[in-house]
Amino acid sequence: MSDRLVRAARLVIAGLILLFLFLAFRRNWSDLALQPIQWTFRPIPALGSVLLVWVMYAMLIEAWRRMLAGWGQRLGFRDAARIWVLSSLGKYVPGKVWAIAGMALMAREAGVAAWAATASAVILQALAVGSGAAVAGLFGAGAIHAERPGLLPWLLTGGAMALVGIGLLLWPPVTRRLLALTGVEAPPTISPGLEALVVGLLANLIAWLGYGTSLWLLALATMPSPALGPQVAIAGFAASYVAGLVALFAPGGLVVREGLLIVLLQGSMGLGAATALAIASRLLLTITELGAAVPFLIFRRRNPLVT
Repeated sequence: MSDRLVRAARLVIAGLILLFLFLAFRRNWSDLALQPIQWTFRPIPALGSVLLVWVMYAMLIEAWRRMLAGWGQRLGFRDAARIWVLSSLGKYVPGKVWAIAGMALMAREAGVAAWAATASAVILQALAVGSGAAVAGLFGAGAIHAERPGLLPWLLTGGAMALVGIGLLLWPPVTRRLLALTGVEAPPTISPGLEALVVGLLANLIAWLGYGTSLWLLALATMPSPALGPQVAIAGFAASYVAGLVALFAPGGLVVREGLLIVLLQGSMGLGAATALAIASRLLLTITELGAAVPFLIFRRRNPLVT
């Protein structure tokens, strides 16, 4: 009976995720259609934008797997990708706990300690916020200052605080304290190790650069004359996405991320184009997340310990 209840609960949660994804996609598509700009389509930068996002996914999955290895847990890349991709869809359901809770549940079924999966996800999320703020500050200091000088002190302050936070996260006692604050019951004498933390930091830094470049390619693919430089795209994407991550009330960072991205890009592109690109970026990420999840929904899971 308990197995039936678990299966029923999974179907309900999966249905809710698909419902929220559909509603978000329909709303964003309607908003995009209302934008009074002339669209174009260049297939090469469009394909490059999609592929780059998927490459960043693969790199972050490997960073999560390395973090698990630092905790003494083994998980093959294919199964790690399945868990990471499917659980990440939970962020579209209101409340920030669904993605991490789903990751812990699926990891436990794959033979990984739930606390290790949750601890790794929490640490990587903290590194993502810190590295994203640092990238936004460093890349935005020159690029965005020319368009919106009032934002420079905020960018520099955020970047400096992020660098301090990253330095603290690389110190094992601080990581254990972070896990304690988030309610993760990890063994007090175990830490993932400096190597795993450095790999996680580097993966997130590269990911922010890749995601920002993907946004720039998306502008090249869809805008007749985008007038958006890679540096502004990287800074704008990182700053807006971090804002969406820390906005606990916004599922998937909806509205918060798009609003800040418009503010940061409108000086370079104009309000209409910046609004259209922000919505197009949301649609792109939704499509890439669904596209990454489809193979794991179609093909059954194999041995999770096969690397």
